[in-house]
Amino acid sequence: MRNDETAEQPKGMTREELLTLPVSVDLETSNRALGLGRSKGYELAKRGQYPCKVLRLGKAYRVVTADLLNLLGLAA
Repeated sequence: MRNDETAEQPKGMTREELLTLPVSVDLETSNRALGLGRSKGYELAKRGQYPCKVLRLGKAYRVVTADLLNLLGLAA
């Protein structure tokens, strides 16, 4: 794999980053936290198969942070 290819892959988030997220986050942020690529994340959300609760607000997707943290085992 070339070095420039690794820059395009999603990077995970640290525990500290996850615990400072707002009440809901965009799908890109949630994908990053879960280690999902952009296309796969949007595909799962569109099919209703995203691994945690996703809200559809117009054309935008929002992920409930509490559900995301629960899925990752970081629920308060």
